[in-house]
Amino acid sequence: MTTETSYALTRPAYIDQSHLVVSDLALVSGFYQAMLGLKVIEKSPSGEVLGVGALPLLTLTTAGNAAIAPRNAAGLFHTAFLMPDRTELARWLRHAAHNNVVLDGASDHLVSEAIYLSDPEGNGIEIYADRPHEGWKFHQDGMVEMATLRLDLQALYDSAPEDRWDGMAEGTAIGHLHLQVGDIPQADSFYRDVLGLKLMARYPGASFFATGGYHHHLAANIWNSRGAAPRAVNMTGLSDYKIRFNDKATLDAAVSKLDALEIDSEKRDGGVFLRDPWGIGLTLSA
Repeated sequence: MTTETSYALTRPAYIDQSHLVVSDLALVSGFYQAMLGLKVIEKSPSGEVLGVGALPLLTLTTAGNAAIAPRNAAGLFHTAFLMPDRTELARWLRHAAHNNVVLDGASDHLVSEAIYLSDPEGNGIEIYADRPHEGWKFHQDGMVEMATLRLDLQALYDSAPEDRWDGMAEGTAIGHLHLQVGDIPQADSFYRDVLGLKLMARYPGASFFATGGYHHHLAANIWNSRGAAPRAVNMTGLSDYKIRFNDKATLDAAVSKLDALEIDSEKRDGGVFLRDPWGIGLTLSA
């Protein structure tokens, strides 16, 4: 079966991979394998790379000096795993229900249907499926219409085929990352003005950014983290992530902006590595 590449990933840039520092590698990795259906692609003494098929999505590493990040620290709000379609979202929900996965909530965002949970160390997770982008509503300023309505989990569950769940389906990807930051104007000036992402929506205390008219590839909020200082290097939680550019011109524009603004960056892993104002690392590559 061939799955069409998700709309989120065909845009000029998208989220490629995420890297979490954890204190109990076996526990957290086991959760992502059993409950989310990711497979181990690579192992090293300090960590594991998990993904779907041969596609790496999530790197988990641990260190002896890993310090548990406080709940109000800058870092991860959630990693959002994008299912190829609604049927796969329903199949995952059925699996979760039969394995007593504790859910934190579920929402209909108009552009998508989302289910929320947390891993054993409190890292937020969203499992979602987009509605067809032809049906999204856009305002005159280019922002997208989003809302937070109750999702009918029972109806979604009832729509699932009753076959054996065999882990995350091919085509699953990280659709977006939602960050906890210390200040929204500062997030806007970094993600929109420096990196060149477009502001797609605002909620009280949150901004949503994307490329190519997606609802959001990155979001930033201050709901738990207002005024947060930069992260300590050894904190658990989101260490860094990768933004991949389908369009090299967009990448070059972002990199020349970094140079013009004298923002520290270095060539690393075939891309350009830098940190956002809260010490969260990101690698830009094409």
